Amino acid sequence: MGVKKYSIVLAAVVMASLTEAFPQSDTTAYAAESSMRDMTTMEIVDDMGIGINLGNTFESSGDWIDQWGDGTPNAYETAWGSPTVTEELIKGYASEGFDTLRVPVAWSNMMPKDNSYTISEKYMARVKQVVDWALDADLYVIVNLHWDGGWLEKLPEDHDNVLKKYSTIWEQVSDSFKEYGDKLIFESQNEELGWNTVWNQWSGSTNGKAESFGYVNEVNQKFVDIVRKSGGNNDKRHLLISGYNTSIDLTCDSLFKMPDDPAGRCAVSVHYYTPSTFTILTEDADWGKSAYTWGNQAELNELAQQMDMMKKSFVDKGIPVIIGEYGSTKDNKDPESVRLYMKSVCEAALSRGGMCPVMWDVTDLHYDRKTYKMKDETLHKALLELKEKYVKKSEQTVVSKGDINNDGKTDVADLVTLQQFILGKSELKNSEAADVCEDKVIDIYDIVALRKLLISTPK
Repeated sequence: MGVKKYSIVLAAVVMASLTEAFPQSDTTAYAAESSMRDMTTMEIVDDMGIGINLGNTFESSGDWIDQWGDGTPNAYETAWGSPTVTEELIKGYASEGFDTLRVPVAWSNMMPKDNSYTISEKYMARVKQVVDWALDADLYVIVNLHWDGGWLEKLPEDHDNVLKKYSTIWEQVSDSFKEYGDKLIFESQNEELGWNTVWNQWSGSTNGKAESFGYVNEVNQKFVDIVRKSGGNNDKRHLLISGYNTSIDLTCDSLFKMPDDPAGRCAVSVHYYTPSTFTILTEDADWGKSAYTWGNQAELNELAQQMDMMKKSFVDKGIPVIIGEYGSTKDNKDPESVRLYMKSVCEAALSRGGMCPVMWDVTDLHYDRKTYKMKDETLHKALLELKEKYVKKSEQTVVSKGDINNDGKTDVADLVTLQQFILGKSELKNSEAADVCEDKVIDIYDIVALRKLLISTPK
């Protein structure tokens, strides 16, 4: 790596400007991880290990929150039962052995009613704070556009307006996170890509099927196009493409198409709640009888068949899979069956390679958001044993852009270190991190770029 040393006068001028821009009271700003490793999406997904959802938190929505809340992000964050998220709560996920945190988001919360589809600055800042905590805990983070009140359901009859809202939201999210590194992954949607008003999969008819799949493919392509042109690290960010209603059967249908991606960095997302009579129903309904137990041979075979289908349709073709949600209610269920179900789905994914299982969790289900521990230690131990058996973590280390003194954060101290090096007064501990411009040369332009990075980083 070449080095250009500029005049002491020029460096002194830059240093003076830095002192003015960053007073002594503000020298601990943490710059979000901003490096992109030379890893394929398949390698990334294998490295993502086992995951968990921060469910019923930032994706909470409802008119009643608007009417009765205090108008702050916290009103939404806690509306569906979650306590206010703390850094300790997020660190707890990592301490309990999880490698990935999925953060579902309803971006319409606190959005003005003027059809500009402008995301609330306060809501964005709060989501970013939690994302930063997770990245600081060395977790992978998946940020999505969740159900969000269901406005995407109107796409077939109000196509242009709905697609405009979708596009505007992702333009803003992409821009806000564009400097973040490859441990942050965007997910195009949740379970809403698929329209029963166009094609009802239970009808036995194929009328409208191609049209509904066409909408799914269109939205996913729009997502990729928006992210790729948004600048920063987004031209090579790893992206998660929502399957058709995140159904394995429908996502493996030949009508579902992965979007064209110039970076070739996409994984596909499906969910696993099969059979729903066990995982969702807590009492009998008109469409099914609630099951108290799970784990007979037919049910185990069904799980294997579904996972094999994903492996054949995607993993074997070089497209990794993230099971963005899997899980079961514990209400009116046999505890041993719940443990077996959670363990079996996790193992079915990990054992096939190229798949990352992310359990669905809400307050007081599996992870205790007050003690920061898993509630069921038997299940916890089983999951960690599966991780130990199947997950081989990447040996690639992430070089934090700007963390020149190797203290785990990027702040004014790194600017001072870089200036001292350019003045010839010190050596560098981390020359790769000092090349902020990524032009193979360490010079005055890296000081300017590092200053810009700190100014743009949330405090």
